[in-house]
Amino acid sequence: MDAIKDRRNITSLVRGLEVLSCFESGEEFLGNLQIADRCALPRSTVARLTFTLVQAGYLYQEKKSGRYRLGASALAIGGVSLTRLKIRDRSRAVLQQLAESVGLQIALGVRDDLSMLYVETCNSTSIVRLRLDIGSKVPLATTAIGRACIAVMPPPEREALFMRMKKVLYQSNWDEVEVAIVREMQSVQERGCACSFGEWRPEISGIAVPLVLGGGMPNFAISAAGVAGLRSVNYYLDVVLPQLLSAVRSIRNEWD
Repeated sequence: MDAIKDRRNITSLVRGLEVLSCFESGEEFLGNLQIADRCALPRSTVARLTFTLVQAGYLYQEKKSGRYRLGASALAIGGVSLTRLKIRDRSRAVLQQLAESVGLQIALGVRDDLSMLYVETCNSTSIVRLRLDIGSKVPLATTAIGRACIAVMPPPEREALFMRMKKVLYQSNWDEVEVAIVREMQSVQERGCACSFGEWRPEISGIAVPLVLGGGMPNFAISAAGVAGLRSVNYYLDVVLPQLLSAVRSIRNEWD
């Protein structure tokens, strides 16, 4: 039975959650039109949803621009759920050691609809670092961590995801986006990592490897990323990648 058509389903609640889920890191404020495009909803519907979410504290509206960002209530829910993930406790020491060794930000992420959600981040002592933290959301299609996660998805699930991304996010340039994803899926098979050197943001470079734990756990991915230009592509592939793959093996062993 279609969940949306089920009488027990509260459609407005589902749509409200979709609105909250469309906010990504680096895009702190969104307007109703942007939200409507991302959620594939009428603008009038989005306007009612955002008004309600502001009143409930899940969204905050900037008076000058009229745009929204996540409110305290939404952030509190996310913070509580993330801190309870056991994978964070079992991986943090390994990830922090890796961050110090390679001088980059190391992030553990899981898919959240059309984004990757950071459930853990570890930084080195370097003064130059990325402004991404636990709870940050980054795109699936253009980041290394997203592409690594896509690479280990079951084919039917991946095909459905591609259709949604094309419809919701990349109507005008899907062919280009798909080619890049498929290229990095092949990279995961051949050398163990997906890459994104300036494809999400020009100032960010990174590689990522999948972390498949099984046992009913969702698929994760671990990325190593830094400011573009400070480290060469060869550094990421020759120095960072072997240590990243070793970290994945250590976490798997700890999990087993």
